[in-house]
Amino acid sequence: MSTEQTYTSGELLRWLWRDYLRRHIGKLLLALLFMTIEGSTLGAMAKLMEPMFDRVFVGGDKAWLLIVGFVLMGIFLLRAVSGVAQKVLLTGISQRSAADMRIDLLARMMQQDGAFHQSHPPGFLVQRVQSDVNAIGDVWRAVITGAGRDFIGLLVLLGVTISIDPVWALLACIGIPIMVLPAAFAQRFVRRRAREARDLGATLSTRLDEVFHGIVQVKLNALEEYQSRQYRDITDLFVTTQVRTAFGSSAIPAMIDIISGVGFMAVILYGGSEIMDGDKTIGEFMTFFTAMGFAFSPLRRLGAISGQWQVAASALERLKELMDAPLHLKSPDTPIPAPTSGADITLQDVSLSFGETQVLHDLSLTAEAGKTTALVGASGAGKSTIFNLLTRLLDPNSGDVRIGGVATTEMAIPDLRTLFSVVSQEALLFDETLRENIVLGRTDVTDEQLKNVLDAAFVSDFLPQLEKGLDTHVGPRGSALSGGQRQRVVIARALLRNTPVLLLDEATSALDAQSEQVVQDALDRLSQGRTTLVIAHRLSTIRNADKIIVMDRGRAVDQGTHEELLERGGIYADLYRLQFRDGKTVSDRTTNTIGRHDAPEPERQPNILQRIGQHFFGN
Repeated sequence: MSTEQTYTSGELLRWLWRDYLRRHIGKLLLALLFMTIEGSTLGAMAKLMEPMFDRVFVGGDKAWLLIVGFVLMGIFLLRAVSGVAQKVLLTGISQRSAADMRIDLLARMMQQDGAFHQSHPPGFLVQRVQSDVNAIGDVWRAVITGAGRDFIGLLVLLGVTISIDPVWALLACIGIPIMVLPAAFAQRFVRRRAREARDLGATLSTRLDEVFHGIVQVKLNALEEYQSRQYRDITDLFVTTQVRTAFGSSAIPAMIDIISGVGFMAVILYGGSEIMDGDKTIGEFMTFFTAMGFAFSPLRRLGAISGQWQVAASALERLKELMDAPLHLKSPDTPIPAPTSGADITLQDVSLSFGETQVLHDLSLTAEAGKTTALVGASGAGKSTIFNLLTRLLDPNSGDVRIGGVATTEMAIPDLRTLFSVVSQEALLFDETLRENIVLGRTDVTDEQLKNVLDAAFVSDFLPQLEKGLDTHVGPRGSALSGGQRQRVVIARALLRNTPVLLLDEATSALDAQSEQVVQDALDRLSQGRTTLVIAHRLSTIRNADKIIVMDRGRAVDQGTHEELLERGGIYADLYRLQFRDGKTVSDRTTNTIGRHDAPEPERQPNILQRIGQHFFGN
């Protein structure tokens, strides 16, 4: 994922200001006021050294002793109040800005197409959205504080030193030119190392995501040692890179220490002789050295911020790249309303390729409104790609995809996707309650509606087994439920959506025979009155489809009813003979499904719509 630097510090800062910090301008100005007060107190304390030494310690003026004491107390009180105020304000600004950036990044990532998410694994995106933004939020506060309190304090203290003796002030800064080139080199070094560390952090997150989501396969294949070794190797490289980054970041304040030492030595050698000759007072000398001593800390912090900014800039580069990644799937400027009826599906001369791999070749097909159309063919024939085109997870390279006579590219993407309910073999549930997984945030669902879909999807059958019923948390990806239960929950969700088009992608292929029958009954109910497009390897589940389209290598090579395709012979007849030899189903290995061994060929069942009408809506 590593890329060369594409954004300058100025570009990154302008982006931050324009999109995230400018909206907090009022709080920023107030914080700047408090930082100015806090920074100025350092100069006031340094300036107080002159009367304290010359009038009190040397002159013996007791009245000035009381004045100096009360003024010093007031300075510390003012410093305390302003310090708390600016810290609270800046923390609020940095955290709110970081939260806004996380929200914007998530929204942007969800708008990207499937190709983007194939090249950016979940662990990589999680690292960007969480860790990188958090790191930037911490640095923002440090950078703003440094630019405010420390920079202002440094200017005030420099003014104090110049007021004492401009020559002394010049000598104190004599070493600054020496560190210009080394500091610039250190900054570039830190930026490169920090970029490497961010990429390695994303790799680690991706590895963890794969291990935890594939933990069953890891255990079954005895991959614990292998995965640990892989993770350890990446971690060792990550640690080395972090140490190098820390070295570069600490080098800048270290160089400041060196030039400060040179400056102090020059002032002592030159100014000491002036004091001994009586040209300068002890109070002036103590004021100068106090100011220089106070300046030492903000100067070191500003130097450290330079390194911190390079670390943050490396993360900002990655975030800016994601935010600037082009959106290939966009809603039209003047969208056409989605059709409300007659949701027939038409693909005309559709071609699609991924790189040099041609997936669909001038594909044309039609699925009539209110009827069931099945897609069959070997893996890789392009069946699932059709679903992705219909829902605009992908756009074709050429050709036309229409729903109810309206091209998918002419509709707003949210409106288009409200036409579909999808039930696939991967019944994805969220780590929330069963109720939330069905209603998906809707607040207009009545208890009666919910009960109807629970009954129709046979969720009510296992609901009493759950301790908290609908308020039971289903676990990550629905892990607290069985495969059949997850499928029924997804079907209930689809029933509640009540969309005109239903897409079924191997919805029962991973289920045992008993669960399959229950889920199939629920799917039959769901199909009632809808334009249904089915992907199936198990031909027994689509015998009664109104139309079966046979696909091979991205083309529709045949179509018709079950009987018509058998009578003509060809690919469908060959697939059917493979699955039903001599009137019996073949093994799972042959069909790539959970077969019913030694079961007779299924008898012709009533039409799906007839069965649904009898089972769900009555006669």
